[in-house]
Amino acid sequence: MSPLAPSPYPPNSYDFDVLVIGGGAAGLYSALSIPPQWRIGLVTKDTLSISASDWAQGGIAAAIGVDDAVSLHVADTLVAGAGLCDAPAVEHLASKAAPCIQRLVDLGVAFDRTEGQLAMTLEAAHSRRRVLHAADTTGRAIVSILAEAVLQRPNITVFESAFALDLWMVEGRCRGALVAHNHQLQWLSAQATVLATGGGGQVYAQTTNPAASTGDGVAMAWRAGAQLRDLEFVQFHPTSLAEPGAPPFLISEAVRGEGAHLVDRQGYRFAFEYHPDGELAPRDVVSRAIFHHLQKTGDSRVWLDMRTIPRDRLQYRFPNILQVCRTWGIDPLIAPVPVSPAAHYWMGGITTDLSSQTTIPGLYAVGENASTGVHGANRLASNSLLECLVYGAELANLPLQTSDGDAKQASALEVLALDEVALRWLQDSAEGALAALHQQRERLTQLMWDAAAISRDQTRLEGAIAALSQWRTEWQQHPWQALHRLLPGQTYSLPDTLDWPLVRAWGELGNLYDIAWLILNSAAFRTESRGGHFRQDYPQPSPQWQVHTVVEGDRWEKSPPVEE
Repeated sequence: MSPLAPSPYPPNSYDFDVLVIGGGAAGLYSALSIPPQWRIGLVTKDTLSISASDWAQGGIAAAIGVDDAVSLHVADTLVAGAGLCDAPAVEHLASKAAPCIQRLVDLGVAFDRTEGQLAMTLEAAHSRRRVLHAADTTGRAIVSILAEAVLQRPNITVFESAFALDLWMVEGRCRGALVAHNHQLQWLSAQATVLATGGGGQVYAQTTNPAASTGDGVAMAWRAGAQLRDLEFVQFHPTSLAEPGAPPFLISEAVRGEGAHLVDRQGYRFAFEYHPDGELAPRDVVSRAIFHHLQKTGDSRVWLDMRTIPRDRLQYRFPNILQVCRTWGIDPLIAPVPVSPAAHYWMGGITTDLSSQTTIPGLYAVGENASTGVHGANRLASNSLLECLVYGAELANLPLQTSDGDAKQASALEVLALDEVALRWLQDSAEGALAALHQQRERLTQLMWDAAAISRDQTRLEGAIAALSQWRTEWQQHPWQALHRLLPGQTYSLPDTLDWPLVRAWGELGNLYDIAWLILNSAAFRTESRGGHFRQDYPQPSPQWQVHTVVEGDRWEKSPPVEE
């Protein structure tokens, strides 16, 4: 079901039992897990299914093979997490995998099979073959099926091309969100609000994430006072396509799992210099190996040689990767593919418990924008899609009340006009305004790539914090900040000068400024190296830092020690 424009219903009908913000695997599966008697609103910036999970090629991990066990999956996850995984969260993830996979099969996800059985492959840092695939477009296969199921549910109203600006807070409780949609700003009220907006890879100049991954959920939750955790831990995928002119395109870990070699310009397999497992070491190790080897050689990229994989196997397993590489003039069957690291996955996020509840009553978080404790300092390959499902499934148990009359009272029938003069920005045109926002975004993402990417140190972090502090102060003077201060419960029409691309670009840049600030300060706070956080000035892990970095407002603190 989609909201009609203009709506034949009064705004009261847009009050929901549950408001889900995000249209990737986490948001869709969460919506489908909520019992069908509850009214659900689902807000997505794009059309359904343009999300990072839609781009996930590698697969989804589940200990369902005859030679596998939940305890082995737990052990592998704990090792990858470098001492910061919460063991109960990992147990929960691994033990609930099988029913989630079965539900996907029942919904129609066409996983690869061998002689009728679900086929599983090996990926880096897994001790067993436990990663299920749908060729090399697993995320797309899952998300398209979930999107189809959501659109068939009469209790789910989908708001496409809609942007959530802020959470609606009433006396410390979340009661919904302020959403830009159909040239209006509406306060959508709900008993429970679920943030499933994905990661924040777009804060870096080089990322495998889609354009929508701008940290919206984390930024909104932070502004509302929610506790955040471990924001310094960012995973950089080692093998992103590095062909001039091509956008960063992730070349899955599974390619190395199948036997591809990483080589430099001389054809030398350098990864073994950095770890005995070579190309199959954990991602952060392989990314740093490439980073340091490039520093040593002065090159800007290395190469992934897939010719070691039997030709038929390569064509069967990785048709999408072959197609994209050929689009850019590289045939992996004939020549090695140029690659370099790019920001890929954000381990940190909004602190949640086993029920996906945040520290704010009425607010939940699922997927990459959550910090469940599953990933620790470094995510194990293919656990992210599984986390979306297992923790999304928890929303079947939301404590909802049959009568939500209180929320309905807050809506208003009248549509108010915004003061166009007060919102005027000194730009000649919408095109000029959009160009100015893009320019500021590029400046920010380059700063983050230079100061807080694969290798960090105090001097560069402090320099970046100083620059960003000034930019954020200037940003607070922007006339459109008035949109963050609108009276809750009202509906406002946006002026013609503020069209959808502008609202989205402005909102995303504000969120990127916030998450950049959070990442930089978290990275400066943690004076050690661990998992996805590497400090050149503190290159070793420290026992005193086997703690979570906890953020509330402008306070950074250590958690109690994490027990392994």
